[in-house]
Amino acid sequence: MEIAVLSVGDEILAGDTVNTNASWLADRIDERGGSVRRILTVPDDRAVIAETVREWAAAFDAVVVTGGIGGTPDDVTMEGVADGLDRDLAVDRDERARLEEKARQFREENPEMTEEYDLELDLDAAASLPDGCRALATDAGWAPGCVVENVYVLPGIPEEMKAMFELVAEEFGGDVVSRTLYTPEPEGALGDRLSEVRERFDASVGSYPGVGSTPGRLKVTGTDAETVAAATDWLRDHVETTDPPESDADD
Repeated sequence: MEIAVLSVGDEILAGDTVNTNASWLADRIDERGGSVRRILTVPDDRAVIAETVREWAAAFDAVVVTGGIGGTPDDVTMEGVADGLDRDLAVDRDERARLEEKARQFREENPEMTEEYDLELDLDAAASLPDGCRALATDAGWAPGCVVENVYVLPGIPEEMKAMFELVAEEFGGDVVSRTLYTPEPEGALGDRLSEVRERFDASVGSYPGVGSTPGRLKVTGTDAETVAAATDWLRDHVETTDPPESDADD
């Protein structure tokens, strides 16, 4: 399963926010056997979002979009996704009722704040989703996400995004398997053996150099578990290996 990840947000492009969502999604999708083939960040621009979704929905098995939902004026992701898939937006009545209840509970739990500030909650805007979609909602966040065709729209706030992804995580399986080795050898000394293992086995090998005391990493990836295991064994016999860093060993 080939997947693209589209992050939406002017704040990411300005460097005000670090895009941890894309790396987290890529890691979780890889664990399930899917393969992330594109990661892109675009501004809060409805036309740019629509153009990218239209192109990627046709090119990939699934597209995951994060950020730019919620119903405020700069939240244009839902509109962009709907445009890209030639669908209208409509208020999801069930989601609107859920948001109305959440707003009521918030006011009851925060009377001083609601008395001091005029909270402008546009429930219709927050509950507007592409026609025919499957709404996604969790207790972790406010606005709903959705699944429409092969496009998954999730929040941008990391905690909310992670909670919502768990609702659809099982839909991102695939045949890709991988194994990882760690080596103290510098990447520049590995070229001949990396070339040979690629010639011998129908598997790809990624080489990621170490930094400081952290060893380098060799990741063997393919669609056949036996082939990946054989390529990993071959590397283990021909490359000096070491234990993984504690952070990886504990995972």
